[in-house]
Amino acid sequence: MLAGVSAGTVSRALANSELISAKTRAKVQALAQAHDFRPNVLARNLRIQRTGAIGVAIPLGPETVAGYCDPLLIALLGSISDALAVRGYDLLLLRVVASDEGWLDRLIGSGRVDGLIVIGEAGQPERLAGIARRYRPLAVWGEGGGRYCSVGSDNRRGGALAAAHLLSRGCRRLAFLGDPRTGEIAARLAGCREAVAGDGLAEPLVELPERCVTAGADPAFARLFAPGDDWPQGIVAASGLLAMGALRALSECGLGVPEDVRVVGFDDRVLGEQTVPPLSSVVQDVPRGAAALVDLLLRRIGGEDTDSLVMEPWLVERQSS
Repeated sequence: MLAGVSAGTVSRALANSELISAKTRAKVQALAQAHDFRPNVLARNLRIQRTGAIGVAIPLGPETVAGYCDPLLIALLGSISDALAVRGYDLLLLRVVASDEGWLDRLIGSGRVDGLIVIGEAGQPERLAGIARRYRPLAVWGEGGGRYCSVGSDNRRGGALAAAHLLSRGCRRLAFLGDPRTGEIAARLAGCREAVAGDGLAEPLVELPERCVTAGADPAFARLFAPGDDWPQGIVAASGLLAMGALRALSECGLGVPEDVRVVGFDDRVLGEQTVPPLSSVVQDVPRGAAALVDLLLRRIGGEDTDSLVMEPWLVERQSS
């Protein structure tokens, strides 16, 4: 062998292992560069029983409004990809149908990844909890509730922030726009209810399904905001896309924002500044959350027990409220 050392020493030197002296590492690496030698990564991964890839699963159903166009999802994927690259891992993006009950079992038994990040609970926290009991390298963006390793914001606090802000602006009747079948949205709704219940002048919270604004103002939305009726003076939308849908639907009903109705959304860190008017929003620290997902997962791959992370959200006030 050109380097005059064993194959194992060459392998460790090319991996920049400190078990090999700096002089030997430099010699082996120089020879490898001169002869355009590259190690066989697949063979190495097979030997150490690792794939070098982390799966990122996005359980979406056909009824999902936002899908891949959700700005929060795009931001999360970008930040997770960056965090994995720094740690030397590839990202394997996995689109799964949430209604398929076997998707988690197939993913963890496929041998394609060293660990799995699931973005969103897709209304299946019990299934995730069951998998987590027998599959350690799992981290979830969502509520978690202590049943599995998760990273997310205090969504109940976020909902309360949004509702309290609108109440402080003089709105006495509020509407919540979103699908509470998922844990994060249910927590935001609960926070809104608590804020409304704690305000002695507020009326009961009105709950609106997502479909009310997905293609303009549907009949239920139009009836709620019909001329002459005592419509809600404020809307808490469970996402930035839903908030933008509410802006469009209110315009179709002939109502102005914030003159007639005030609107607060979630997670529109970028798009919220581009709407007319710019959207007030409850914001999550996505870069921090993505880095935490990767860090916790890799620690679990290494055999550690890890806690979950709950981040504090904050409110960005813009012209819509």
